[in-house]
Amino acid sequence: MEKDMTKGSPMKLILGFAVPLLFGLVFQQFYSMMDAVIVGHYLGVDALAAVGATGSVNFLIIGFCMGVCNGFGIPIAQEFGAKHEGELKRFVANSVWLSVIFAVVITIVVSLLCRQILQVMRTPANIIDDSYRYIIIIFVGIPVVFLYNMTAAILRSLGDSRTPVVFLVTAAVLNIFLDVFCIVVLHMHVDGAAVATVVSQAVAGFACLIYMRKKFAILKLSKEERGWDRDYAAKLCNMGIPMGLQYSITAIGSVILQSAVNSIDSNAVAAVTAGGKVSMLLVCPFDAMGSTMATYGGQNVGAGDLERVNRGLKSCTLLGAIYSLIALGAVFLFGKQLLLLFLDAGETQIIANAYSFIQMNAVFYFPLALVNIVRFLIQGMGFSRLAVFAGAFEMLARALAGFLLVPKFGFSAVRFANPLAWIFADIFLIPAFFYVRKKMERILKL
Repeated sequence: MEKDMTKGSPMKLILGFAVPLLFGLVFQQFYSMMDAVIVGHYLGVDALAAVGATGSVNFLIIGFCMGVCNGFGIPIAQEFGAKHEGELKRFVANSVWLSVIFAVVITIVVSLLCRQILQVMRTPANIIDDSYRYIIIIFVGIPVVFLYNMTAAILRSLGDSRTPVVFLVTAAVLNIFLDVFCIVVLHMHVDGAAVATVVSQAVAGFACLIYMRKKFAILKLSKEERGWDRDYAAKLCNMGIPMGLQYSITAIGSVILQSAVNSIDSNAVAAVTAGGKVSMLLVCPFDAMGSTMATYGGQNVGAGDLERVNRGLKSCTLLGAIYSLIALGAVFLFGKQLLLLFLDAGETQIIANAYSFIQMNAVFYFPLALVNIVRFLIQGMGFSRLAVFAGAFEMLARALAGFLLVPKFGFSAVRFANPLAWIFADIFLIPAFFYVRKKMERILKL
């Protein structure tokens, strides 16, 4: 169902939109966690490290795909807010054409370069073969990543954040079943976890596509509206590519940091993998707030109402501050218990390192909240290129940690890498928002 975010209480709208998104993200992380739980307990620490060693390069490529799709959704949200139905349909059609092109090209390129990437990242010799077996299947599944994320982005742009979640939850349950079936029953090792992930993503993507075609009259396109249009495609690329690059540039820093962690030993990799899984679950609300502000900002800029944009930013920042305190308390009270989902109690040193890693992250959750809220709001307002610079600041911070701090201080420096990246990004993003707001005031002549 479509939702107009240009009217009503910003706080209620943000909560109403973000909660379903949060539910979906939690389930997404839940089935990602189940991959790690099943791999760690049934296949051992080395297998867990093998999957974890692919995390940053996975984010580098898959993050770009997701960012491109989210960027394509911004012009759709703006045209929906402006009530320009014809323009909206043409943007939808051309986003589909572009998604097909991007999916084919990216899949071919990264599949050919996959092993070389792992070697450049100094993946430990005892896990590199399993890492390759896992990530190559994930990369072959890139077309279904585009299918789900593009259809979900279109639905969210129209104000429907619930439907993608329903299908994502269904896929999560399927993924868990397939994990057990492939690894425990078929004895497929780490490649079984990858197959389970790809199949479940395909189910979610096709379900969104079928639902979208049947339930949204505004998305029923004529033959003329379905055609390729260079101007619309250029506008979509102008939004989508910078947003994708933002993810990728951020991920380059993660790749550098992961390479530094890999150079320590496989136990360090396992600690960061387990700690990262817990952290990713805890930061889901920040991701939901970011996606919400992209749609909220897009619709309200389309409607020409900057005052509502400001009110929405204040409301979401308050939510971010409150949740940051809750998450900090949860880490200190239950962090070790959560880590035991992935690690055996006897792995005391790995658990200690992982716990210190998630503690340091949690202390700096409010800067992370601002990164997501402000960056996605700027993107929703139509300035996605600025977000690339925020990603560059994050990359710089993680590169500093990976090249200089980790070699000198070891795992102790790994704990500070993410907080440093978030602070660097905020140093750029907060002034950038005020710049964007003043520029929009001139454009709208307010």
